[in-house]
Amino acid sequence: MAVLLLSVGRESDTGLTNGWLPRVLARTGHLARATELAYTISDELEQGTELLELVKAGAGAGDLCGAQALAESIPVRQLRDQALVALVPEWARAGERDRALALAERIRYPHNWAWAWALLAKAVADSGDIDAALGFAARADDEVSSYAVEGTEQVLALLVEVAVATGDRDRAVALADRVEAVARSGTPAGWSKPRSLVAVLAREVLAGDLGRLDALLRPVPVPAIKAGGTLCGWALGEAFDQDTGREEDLSEDLGDPEDLVGDPDEDTARPILLQSPLNAWDLACVLDAVTETADRDVALALADRAETVLETGDGPHHDILLRSVTLLLARHGQAERTMALVELLDPDLSVPRHAEVVGEMARSGDTGGAECLARAITDRRAQDRALIGVVRELARRGDLGRAESLVHSINDRWAQGEALVAVVRETARHGDPGRAGTLARSIAYRATQARALAELAELSEPFDARRLAAQAVALDSWRTVLPVLERIVPRSFALIVDRMTS
Repeated sequence: MAVLLLSVGRESDTGLTNGWLPRVLARTGHLARATELAYTISDELEQGTELLELVKAGAGAGDLCGAQALAESIPVRQLRDQALVALVPEWARAGERDRALALAERIRYPHNWAWAWALLAKAVADSGDIDAALGFAARADDEVSSYAVEGTEQVLALLVEVAVATGDRDRAVALADRVEAVARSGTPAGWSKPRSLVAVLAREVLAGDLGRLDALLRPVPVPAIKAGGTLCGWALGEAFDQDTGREEDLSEDLGDPEDLVGDPDEDTARPILLQSPLNAWDLACVLDAVTETADRDVALALADRAETVLETGDGPHHDILLRSVTLLLARHGQAERTMALVELLDPDLSVPRHAEVVGEMARSGDTGGAECLARAITDRRAQDRALIGVVRELARRGDLGRAESLVHSINDRWAQGEALVAVVRETARHGDPGRAGTLARSIAYRATQARALAELAELSEPFDARRLAAQAVALDSWRTVLPVLERIVPRSFALIVDRMTS
């Protein structure tokens, strides 16, 4: 503690009143102290936002009474409402369903009611009470049907999860249809940012159902342009760009304006280009969501669809989708197909992308192939990054001898140290803390060595953990040991704040 406080005394912190430090205080049993810091914020909205985060942190730490008292004190009514909504499922998970129900009834604003009941339904469903979950889900559905507000599709997506948890597949499909319908109608162009729809698609894809995804990838006519430059009754211009969230120039998307606008004397508009409702960005989000958990057949099917989309042109999200599909294929051991796609990237992007691909290839289990790919990278920094990824995966799989040997084949001292951090952690995890300590102290760079010692401290018994944490602080900074402090010296955060504010 002396070393820690001396280190803090040498520093100042500009984010003392908001952000990570007050939330850590709340998580370690100092909710009142964290609240004091938040109340020093002069801007009412910023203060309320920070208090909302403290309510969530306090509830997550189990201090539900303190969190509720804090929630009820938030001066901004909408943020107070949001805090109460967040507490509803927490009370239910704590076994206080009556209290959760009473709190849900106190939510002030109608646009928050659906969220409260949906969250309560999910919490109850997770506990196994199917009948109660269905009742709360029905109430959430009634509310979301009564008030068409922003976030409707997110509530519906949560109700999809409840339907799946209760075994009602037909209802899950019907709710997913509604998520799609809301997403399609979210902007003047007929489409919104489909974050909730991505979650629905990912769930269906993982279950082997690609029907909805295929339907959304099927090209459809873009809405018509009428004489005078209106799109479905909306004037084209800055508002159109903002609402659709698309950055490309309209001329790229819609072609020559002369070809789009009909005869001024005609009242009817004619359809223009064909376009898929689900664009490359959306599809990339689906791929990213399932990369870790999809089986091989699903992954390859998704890759086929992604490559088909990539063949349609070089839109603004082309490289985003290209990255996602290369990592998906690498994660499932498709080395040749992956590297063929990487070569399609802009040369400035392909070098760092090689390192990402090597890491995913190693995670697929083909560590030998991944090492060969890494050795073939001509850019030295990218090769070092790739080899770090291989070392980390070898260490995670318990092949510590090979991992350590590979570390020594890396010429750059910084990269060696980065790779050794993972070897230190896994060596300690496999029951050899002495060897782990020796490896940690062999790291050349002080900051990297401090991180390795902090990793070792996290896996050590309290006495040894405090000693290692002190060594890490002396090498670098008290910030290095933050992940460890919550477990080994939870009162330290209050002392840090006292030192900073004294």
